[in-house]
Parts: sequence; C-alpha cells; structure tokens
Amino acid sequence: MAHGPATEWKEEKTVDFKAKLGFGMVAVFSLVYATFILLCVISPKTLANNVGSLNVAVTFGFGIIVLAIIQALIYNFLCSRKEKADGDSGTVKGGGK
Repeated sequence: MAHGPATEWKEEKTVDFKAKLGFGMVAVFSLVYATFILLCVISPKTLANNVGSLNVAVTFGFGIIVLAIIQALIYNFLCSRKEKADGDSGTVKGGGK
C-alpha cells in the first residue's frame, strides 16, 4: 500500500550557503556573547557603570538580544533571496510524477 510522498520534494541547492551563513553568524554572536561573559567574570565593576539610566550589563544584555533578532532577520532575508534565485531549477526527489 505504499503510495509515495504526499508532496513533491525538490533538491535543496542552498544547503551549503545556509550552513556557511549560519556558522558565520553563530561565530559573530558567540564572540559578542563571550565578550559579555568575560566582562562579567573579569571586571564586574565595569558592568556596574551607568549608561543613561541603565548600567552597562543591562545595556549589553539588551544589545545581545537585539543582535540575535537582527541576525535572524538577516539570515531569513538572505536565505529567502538565495532560494528565490535558485528558483524551480531543482530536480524532483522520490517517486514524484
């Protein structure tokens, strides 16, 4: 009673692009986060300094969150553009018609 896949699956040609982009973005984020952690461990007094009405630790923490959101939006935009550029040139995998 095997009836094959319910949808046609095309070969994903952007896997390498997505992997390289993702690893690069994770490297950048990890570097920023490691800097924050090192500042917490090495120089907590630096993080206690005020920046406006907030201290450096809170400001840096919000900055890390904003960085993650911006990176996610950039990743989505670049990957979507790459997928559209590749278009329908993929081949059908499986037992499709």
